Amino acid sequence: MADTSATAKISVEGKALELPLLHGTLGPDVIDIAKLYGQSNVFTYDPGFTSTAACKSAITYIDGDEGILLHRGLSH
Repeated sequence: MADTSATAKISVEGKALELPLLHGTLGPDVIDIAKLYGQSNVFTYDPGFTSTAACKSAITYIDGDEGILLHRGLSH
């Protein structure tokens, strides 16, 4: 997830924010919200972690909905 040239633009209470869009090896792109709170004083809400990537890994990929678990490219 090294390419941070793309961004996602959102508005929070009239304040425009630009957040990095990161590209993984597999799976969908993600919006890096690490600075969201500092820039807007709001948090995100994602009940059940259905749209949240909780970590960054160079050796694993998990898609629970599809039943996919890859570790160093090996299927488990």
